[in-house]
Formats: sequence, structure tokens, C-alpha cells
Amino acid sequence: MSDQHEQWDIVSSIGFTALLVAAGRAVEGHQDRPLVDDPWAARFVAAAEPPSTVPVRPDQTWELSDPAPGVQDEVDAFWTMMTSYQGVRSRFFDTVLDRAVADGVHQVVLLAAGLDARALRLVWGPSVTVFEIDQSGVMEFKDEVVDAHDGRPTCDRRVVGVDLRDDWAAALRASGHDPSKPTAWLAEGLLPFLPADAQEQLLRTIDQLSAPGSVIAAEHFADAIGMLGHHRGMAALTAPFGVDPAVLASPEERTPAARRLDELGWDVATRHSPDVARGYGRELGPMPDGTEFSSDLVTATKG
Repeated sequence: MSDQHEQWDIVSSIGFTALLVAAGRAVEGHQDRPLVDDPWAARFVAAAEPPSTVPVRPDQTWELSDPAPGVQDEVDAFWTMMTSYQGVRSRFFDTVLDRAVADGVHQVVLLAAGLDARALRLVWGPSVTVFEIDQSGVMEFKDEVVDAHDGRPTCDRRVVGVDLRDDWAAALRASGHDPSKPTAWLAEGLLPFLPADAQEQLLRTIDQLSAPGSVIAAEHFADAIGMLGHHRGMAALTAPFGVDPAVLASPEERTPAARRLDELGWDVATRHSPDVARGYGRELGPMPDGTEFSSDLVTATKG
């Protein structure tokens, strides 16, 4: 996301990651004991008409054209890890947002919402306003699918079609966000793709727009995203879409979100995703070097 004027659709660049995440949720929904039930995920994948088949069930695999020896196994291993992580992450953040709403937070902001379907699948009621922020093209695609399937939000859903590199705070206020009232913020799968200065500005803006009692949920990756960018399996999986995973995430050094939020006065809690997974009875797969895939799932409350 370092190019200020770069745009993308749902099957290219950063947009393709949203499609992968949706596919991962779809696969998770067909597990024996699913951590998330998202019937919209497979609909989004189908509507995108990807140039190569994207699996949406556990019994489906990525079909590669003449892969090098061993690459299919690496693709399968990557996809198993990816779908497991999507289930764990989605369930964890669902719980964070559900608790915030139960505690009386009636504004939810989904940053870089992509194909997030929480406004359609989590039962929050009309008193809760969900603001979905992302590029207009992505949101238009999403709305077309929702309308085609007669989707009905479970809350007051508001689409904010703006790039996070532009003045998204003004667009959010224009859509009815009230910074004098608590907000639950979600930055799911976002921070690794931001340059360091953009992450810093994002967190500062969130702090400025947050009343006491506000909650934020995000994730921090150390080396995991960079290593995956050079994973043969991931590279083979994304090649038919013209996406180079090695250049998607920002390599810049940055202050971890948990530390920055603590410095801004938030009460921060961090959990390692493998520990969260084991709490759900799951295991995350290994990285190419044999180590366990890991991220920090960060939650913070403004006092």
C-alpha cells in the first residue's frame, strides 16, 4: 500500500488478499466444528469469477498448472495453515466485538473492511451502527453480491467508500460516526500492509476519534508475513492472479501496535495466535523453516 494512487479490484493486488481471506472463512465453515459460519464468503468468491479456481471447501485443492516437484504439497500446506488461521482470527475478533457490543458500544468501525460480512452474520441489532471503510470499487462489488442474494444486515450498516490513505476520518464523520461515543475498531489483516508512517497515523487518528470505553482489535506480525512472502507454496498459489506475495506487505520497521497504543494511554492485552488456536482445539501449521506460524492478536480499551 505504499503507492498513494494505486487502485485494485478484488482479484488483484491487496484486493486479492481479501478474496483469499473470504475463501479461508468459507473453508472453515465446512469443518466438523467450525469456528466461524460465514455463508457470504463463498458467494463473494464465486461472484469475483477468479481466473483460477479458489477452494471454498476442505475437500477442494488449488489446481496448479504443471507445478515443479514438491510445490503442490507446499501449496496444500500453506492453504491448510491459512484457512486454520482465518478461522482462529475470525472467531477471536468476533468475540472481541460481541463483548464490546454487549458492554454498550454501539459503533463498530471495520477498517479496510474488504469482504468482511460481520454486519450480515453477527446479530447485533438496529441500535448498533457498523461503518465499513474500504475503497469504493471493493465496496461496490460487495454490495452487488449482497443485493443479488437479498442480504439483510443485522444492524445499521453504513458503507464508507474511501481509501485509508485519504481523509477517511472526515468521510467517517460524514457517514454519522460520533467520536463522543465509544467505538469498537477492527483492523483485521490491515497493519502488515501499511507503511510504518501510515500505521502510526492510523493509530493516532483512531485515538483522536475514540471516546473513553472504546475498544480496538488488531494483529501484529513479526517476521511471519515476510517469510510467507517468500514461501514457494504461496507464490505458486498467487501466480495465476498476477500477484507477487513478496511485495504485498510493507517491510519497514515499525513500533508494534500494542506498544504504540499503550503509549497513547490504552489498556492493552496481547495474545499469541498459536495459544488462541490451542484454546479452540486447533493447531496452526508450520512456517517454511519449520517454526510455528504466529501473530499477536491485540486488543485495547481506552480508559
